[in-house]
Amino acid sequence: MLWLLHGTHGAHTDWLRKSKVEVYSRERELIVVMPSVQNSDYTNWPGFGTGYDSFRMIRDELVPLVHHWLPASDRPEDNFVAGLSMGGGGALKFALNCPDIFGAGVVLSYAPRDIDTPEDLFEGAINGDNSRLANTLKNAGGAQAYRDSIDNSFRQVMQLHEAGRLPKLYFCIGTEDFLYDPLYVPFKRACQEKGIDIHFEEEPGMGHEWRFWDPYIEKSMDFFGIPKVPYADSFRGLKGRKFL
Repeated sequence: MLWLLHGTHGAHTDWLRKSKVEVYSRERELIVVMPSVQNSDYTNWPGFGTGYDSFRMIRDELVPLVHHWLPASDRPEDNFVAGLSMGGGGALKFALNCPDIFGAGVVLSYAPRDIDTPEDLFEGAINGDNSRLANTLKNAGGAQAYRDSIDNSFRQVMQLHEAGRLPKLYFCIGTEDFLYDPLYVPFKRACQEKGIDIHFEEEPGMGHEWRFWDPYIEKSMDFFGIPKVPYADSFRGLKGRKFL
């Protein structure tokens, strides 16, 4: 089963409307779950309205609901998570924090930033120049609380590597993506310096766009080790059925 996450300003229909994920998943007899969490960063927001806990909702409510409703395995080795941009950050967060649910993760067009740095990293948010980050810091309870939360994926990758518990991860991005230089390159360099076993791949000339994400979600299925079934078998079980 593939848990597939959307990006900022996206929704649960994005992958169906803008990629061939239905074709790719049908070729592999793969169940794909595509939740919608608005622009929540796949983070719990207890201060929004009556509370909007998107991380908890997926982990504690949607995952067991799907596993009980559908004939799908709940073993981590049969469940994978992937996403683009904001959804890539969400996929990384779930892969790092839910090893009992997800066996591996793919991060498209995103990489975590090292936020264990001096306070001036958040200066723009504190001064009101970055309202999204400012709201994130306020939601977490301040800069240090944010650094100590599960949103600090950079720190978690390093810690899980040291503990020998880092999940299987695949990061891919286009070299013309606006996140390539500020996020991806420093993160890749830090991982390589520490000898962290993560699969990295860059596509020259590609940006933050569906022309990149479409073929790379199929590559992600290969990375997860989900095999294609013979074409003749892709309609297995349909013979003799009646359709209205």
